[in-house]
Amino acid sequence: MQRVLGLTGVCLLFSGLALGQIKKQFTVEDNTTCESIKLQIKANSGNCFIKPSHNPEVLNVFSNQQPGAYSHHFRKEVKGKVCEVFLALEDIADKGFSQSISYKVFSSEKPTYDKLWKMYLTDNKPYDLELFYGLGMANIDLSGLSVKNLKINTASADVTIGYYNQIENLIQMDTLALKVDLGSVSAKNISLAKSKYILADVGFGNIMLDFSTTPSTANTIKGSVGAGNLVIILPTNSQAPVSIKIKESWLCSVKMPKAFTKMSDGTYTNEAYQKDSKNALNFDLDVSMGNIVFKQISQ
Repeated sequence: MQRVLGLTGVCLLFSGLALGQIKKQFTVEDNTTCESIKLQIKANSGNCFIKPSHNPEVLNVFSNQQPGAYSHHFRKEVKGKVCEVFLALEDIADKGFSQSISYKVFSSEKPTYDKLWKMYLTDNKPYDLELFYGLGMANIDLSGLSVKNLKINTASADVTIGYYNQIENLIQMDTLALKVDLGSVSAKNISLAKSKYILADVGFGNIMLDFSTTPSTANTIKGSVGAGNLVIILPTNSQAPVSIKIKESWLCSVKMPKAFTKMSDGTYTNEAYQKDSKNALNFDLDVSMGNIVFKQISQ
């Protein structure tokens, strides 16, 4: 019998369980007619984790929350061969957003969040992922998943994304887009995403792009920095060709690797770069009042 895309309710799952115990909240089942999943997740606050899974379900969500501690909005729709799933998690009794932002800007101590969300994605279907985080932190492990597009937007949350088991994206990604307001995004081993295009938009926060793993395909990286920081970690000169073009102002700060050579068109290249390099990192960056720092690993 064909399974349908659905959401498992939470009421019966809490019976007899103590406060703070991790327990399943939602399950979105697979639909055999769907060839891909478009998944949108919004988390207002808390500590959020995304991990790969061999389970057939499109999404499994676990938490330490009790009924009444949060509200949620859920929507699902099957459009042709694409299953669209939207899940928004909101706190009911928590600090106001403006108060939490004031902690971020004026206090040296980060506010603590005891709310925990653990989400598991299946490695059986390709995803288009759109993730929004308000406050708190998020840790995203995409090892061995099939992700066609990935968008991450953080207001004030600190987000870490990576391929922790060194297992690359099972398909080629088209676009990886990162947007930061006051928070931060740390993208580790991002070459394993196999993304054609990487977009980094920094307001007042921080983005770190780690390309220390030698890319297997060419990447075009476009970045815009307002008053924040963009840190880029490059492989050694002998590993990958790199081309860097930066539009800067007198209010910004840019630090380039010493081994890079400035070309006639204002582009900086390393010794491994040649035109039409198959695995080149091509940067096109714009910075106003912030900082762009390139770091090179040594092996």
